[in-house]
Amino acid sequence: MFRINLQNNKMAAKCMLYLLFFTLTNYSLTAQLGKAQPRTGGRPAASKSKPEFGAKKASIPTSNARGANNGNSRLNTGNNVKTEGNKINNAGNKTNNIGSGNKNTNIGSGNNSNNTNIGTGNKVNIDNSKNNNVNINVNNSTHINNGYPRGSYRPYTRPPYRYGGMSFYCHFGYAYHPYRPFYWGPVWHPWGFFITAMAATAIIISIENQQYHYDQGVYYVASNGGYTVVQAPVGATITTLPANTQTVVVNETVNNYYYGGTYYEKSEKGYTVVPPTAGTIIEHLPEGAKEEKVGEQTFMKLGEVYYQPIKKDGKDMYEVVTIEKDASN
Repeated sequence: MFRINLQNNKMAAKCMLYLLFFTLTNYSLTAQLGKAQPRTGGRPAASKSKPEFGAKKASIPTSNARGANNGNSRLNTGNNVKTEGNKINNAGNKTNNIGSGNKNTNIGSGNNSNNTNIGTGNKVNIDNSKNNNVNINVNNSTHINNGYPRGSYRPYTRPPYRYGGMSFYCHFGYAYHPYRPFYWGPVWHPWGFFITAMAATAIIISIENQQYHYDQGVYYVASNGGYTVVQAPVGATITTLPANTQTVVVNETVNNYYYGGTYYEKSEKGYTVVPPTAGTIIEHLPEGAKEEKVGEQTFMKLGEVYYQPIKKDGKDMYEVVTIEKDASN
């Protein structure tokens, strides 16, 4: 029994020794490997760890790739900027179109602009059917010669005013006052006024092979692609007097009707245009009359008729003057 235990103890001791040896041997190998690793394998191991760390750094190229992508984005942004620049250029083209565009060109050429049409008369074509304001240049030199006025209905008791070999006879004394053209309304136009279209209400009157267009107290002749206002031709007859016609006394039995520088007498067919009668007194002279200096006096002249400024009943008025060659010369 004792021998068996001894043997068992010997076996246990051997096992312990073997275990201790194995442990020491393993420890020695491990220690040797741990020491050898820095000498031979430590650097490679570290190099392995460094590549791993470098692999992390290898993400930097990845980030560089991102940077490249960002660069591309920036380039794309630059392209977008260029695109916006192109848009700006396009806007510039629009601006150029505005500056030199068709609308402004049309305005300049008169296709769409009423102002230009006024200059060319297109707007006048529309408006003149109602004879509204048509402000075209007035040529006051356009007149039809109706001759001098008819003689006075009564003898002159005042001596004439003599100047330049001529005698100027008037019933009233000279009283100068400034000339203020009278306006008879929107349908009336002074002599020389030009329009491009005739109103539909106009009628045609022929006098001595000359054709006239008459509308509401105004006489026109065709000229230069339109119609020019002229002095009423003597002998023209109308059936109705224009609005705002004034009655003036010629003598005890005859009255004239006065409108816009034109004189009418009642006739069988209506009212006939006549020259003014010397001594006739009127209050208003139309646009187109001119002041004319005769010596020290200033007369008004409308067509071939002279008017002396006078004072009557406290009003500034005009008297039709008789002009004769001075017999004393």
